[in-house]
Amino acid sequence: MTIRFTTTVRRGTFTLAVAAALTLGAAGCSGGGDDEKPKASAPASQGDGSGPSAQEGESEEPLAEARGSNGLLLQITSAERDSGGFVTVNGELKNDGDKSIAIPSGLSGNETEIIRNGRSLGGATLVDSKSKKRYYVLRDTDGRPLTTTGFSTIKSGDRLAVFMQFPAPPTDTTEVTFQLPTFASATISISG
Repeated sequence: MTIRFTTTVRRGTFTLAVAAALTLGAAGCSGGGDDEKPKASAPASQGDGSGPSAQEGESEEPLAEARGSNGLLLQITSAERDSGGFVTVNGELKNDGDKSIAIPSGLSGNETEIIRNGRSLGGATLVDSKSKKRYYVLRDTDGRPLTTTGFSTIKSGDRLAVFMQFPAPPTDTTEVTFQLPTFASATISISG
């Protein structure tokens, strides 16, 4: 009985030590991330020339607005080129109507592989008139579009932060036409 009691106590102590270490590790990771976010966004709001964040897009004038069916409104807040050769378009999808709206399945586009992954903004494209090229939303190695996914309805007055990632046009192209099925086209400027 003494050996069984000692083994049980050791297991309990070990389990308690592992649980405490995991808790402290998780608290340390999550605490550091929260402290860094305000520091990173504070300079941007002071006008240091960096592009608008999703929060800043609410107070600033959007790059473009595109109206869709049934009162849907897409406000594009940024289109930023990064060093990896991509352009990320950020914005807000808003329901300006007076009742909830089911998101049209057409926004996903008509490619079987993208449709198989559920509702998304996978049908979005950027058109570079200068180079006469069209850029489609990128996909990951499993065929999922690199865009906001998994939404089905938007209540009246609600907003949904969205993003879409595309291959970047040549660096001398700074203006492209954004197209999304069921929405009007919009001309946007690429920063970066």
